[in-house]
Amino acid sequence: MANVVVVGAQWGDEGKGKIVDWLSERADVIARFQGGHNAGHTLVIDGTVYKLNALPSGVVRGGKLSIIGNGVVLDPWHLVEEIRAIQEQGVEISPEVLMIAENTPLILPIHGELDRAREEAASKGTKIGTTGRGIGPAYEDKVGRRSVRVADLADPATLEARVDRALQHHDPLRKGLGIKAVNREALLDQLRAIAPEILRYAAPVWKVLNEKRRAGKRILFEGAQGALLDIDFGTYPFVTSSNVIAGQAATGVGIGPGAIDYVLGLVKAYTTRVGEGPFPAELNDADGERLGKRGHEFGTTTGRKRRCGWFDACLVRQTCVTSGVTGIALTKIDVLDGFETLKICIGYDLDGTRLDYLPTAADQQARCTPIYEEMPGWSESTEGARSWAELPGNAVKYVRRIEELINCPVALLSTSPERDDTILVTDPFAD
Repeated sequence: MANVVVVGAQWGDEGKGKIVDWLSERADVIARFQGGHNAGHTLVIDGTVYKLNALPSGVVRGGKLSIIGNGVVLDPWHLVEEIRAIQEQGVEISPEVLMIAENTPLILPIHGELDRAREEAASKGTKIGTTGRGIGPAYEDKVGRRSVRVADLADPATLEARVDRALQHHDPLRKGLGIKAVNREALLDQLRAIAPEILRYAAPVWKVLNEKRRAGKRILFEGAQGALLDIDFGTYPFVTSSNVIAGQAATGVGIGPGAIDYVLGLVKAYTTRVGEGPFPAELNDADGERLGKRGHEFGTTTGRKRRCGWFDACLVRQTCVTSGVTGIALTKIDVLDGFETLKICIGYDLDGTRLDYLPTAADQQARCTPIYEEMPGWSESTEGARSWAELPGNAVKYVRRIEELINCPVALLSTSPERDDTILVTDPFAD
């Protein structure tokens, strides 16, 4: 049975929530493998809107096991609030349908405080544009071997030792930023209070997934953000703090790379990004405003307005390589309805030299200007189309040209936020 990784192939916000939810009907297990609650997924099911940050998208489907893997950094207080909010919408969540890896690092209040203080202190041009939720500092503590992990909540002595080690690092940083020292006892009290609500979901996820796989169950691996925000292969330093590309799915839950059978890259029919950093195909004109308004381009988590631009085939071709994408899910093509002319970025001009990829050096990225290919648009509506026959001819030509330019086939085509408004070309879960 096939196991599928879903990864954003742009800067995030490609519509992963809907596609993961749509695919979860075919899956038995949905596992989140990286990121924090800075990424938001909006699901629209039978007219009901569900907004998820930390929870895997599969929780809204009954009978599925949802897993938060060790590659995630988890804010336990936010998770408890999110669970309650989703339960109030009639979704049942219990340890039978939700598991958290015991080795998952926690986001503490001190991480958010440090995150926000750094952004405020950053000089002009050096702000990363983080959400201020502590994701970056939490990953720093993980790599620095001073994290409080889920399993630590079960033992008072270990918990105190972990907190003390973290504070040895954080208090000097806070002093340098003009923040008062951490109240150790208050932090420990907060952790002791939340512990029972988190530990009830704790499990050896690596073992559970191995057993599920051996039993022939289908696993859907769900990432957050997009490959262009990957800490290694993104537009560094304007990136997230974890590996986003598909290879992280294996280490982010504790299952070998041989367990991955299909990588589905999520791609918007145009391009957006949130926050700072290079964006060669960005539109600061009426077309950009039109894309933003038609696409409702505001962050699920922060409400921040997204920057918009034409489809960048160079970037997507690049991320398809670094994530080993098997096929793409092209989303939000309906946003392009009514444009007389469409443009696709097919290369960059860097100081007179033509490039077919985005260079690594930040100064070179900033100097890249797009080289466009134009295509005729369409006046007919694509919204809600569920077959190729329902699409305008020029929309089909646009999709086929994208396939040629990125060297990757379209497996799914999404024509609205509704779950069933999807054209299936290749089922990633096909045997």
